[in-house]
Amino acid sequence: MNYFQVLILSLVEGITEFLPISSTGHLILTSQLLGILQTEFVKSFEIAIQLGAILAVVALYSQKLTTGLPAGRQVWLKILAAFIPTGVIGFLVYPLVKNYFFDSTGLIVFSLLAGGLAILFLEKRLSRGKIDQIQNLSYPQALTIGTIQSLSVVPGISRALATIFGGLAVGLNKKTATEFSFILAIPTMLAATGYDLLKSGWLFSAQEYLTLLTGFVVAFLSALITVRWLIRFVQTHSFSLFAFYRIALAIVFWLIYIK
Repeated sequence: MNYFQVLILSLVEGITEFLPISSTGHLILTSQLLGILQTEFVKSFEIAIQLGAILAVVALYSQKLTTGLPAGRQVWLKILAAFIPTGVIGFLVYPLVKNYFFDSTGLIVFSLLAGGLAILFLEKRLSRGKIDQIQNLSYPQALTIGTIQSLSVVPGISRALATIFGGLAVGLNKKTATEFSFILAIPTMLAATGYDLLKSGWLFSAQEYLTLLTGFVVAFLSALITVRWLIRFVQTHSFSLFAFYRIALAIVFWLIYIK
């Protein structure tokens, strides 16, 4: 990859990671548009730069995450409970996801379309939640969100979509469901990135590590802006904009790559 391609992919990651439109799907489709071959390094790059985006959440929510008050500890306990199903399922299906799912444009397009239709069908039915604090979740509710998040191992589903609507399904309001999605991304993406680097990262060259660092920084900065915007957006708007975007994108890529 050249640095222009690195910049584009990193911006795409930072902007899409926390929106319910699938960052992984966008990265794979953008790579195809830019003519980037899905080598082992590119696949690892697309996973690793997500860590840069995740650290934007750490920066924005550091006070809530590091406080010594009981409420702060409860937030982490609920987040870790939600991570368990995804961690187990992700570990079991990792080879299938990286070796087959990432190479299936048809699967990504179908997932984008299905996710868009799901948003339109589910939002009005699930937008009446009253739980406005993460620590007020029960452990079964947190586990339920984590189980739903595990669907996002399929590229195109969107981790943000799964967790936000999982949160709405168990009774969180939109703002809190969105914040839960942000924070749950921290252990989820740390595990995904760490495991991927453990499997293949030691084979990278110095230039490839520099490429990863560049992508990491760009993804961090663009995600920082996106997270702030999304919290304001969900308090006064529905998710239908993202639904129509997903559907339109699926149709465009179906016409370009599959028809």
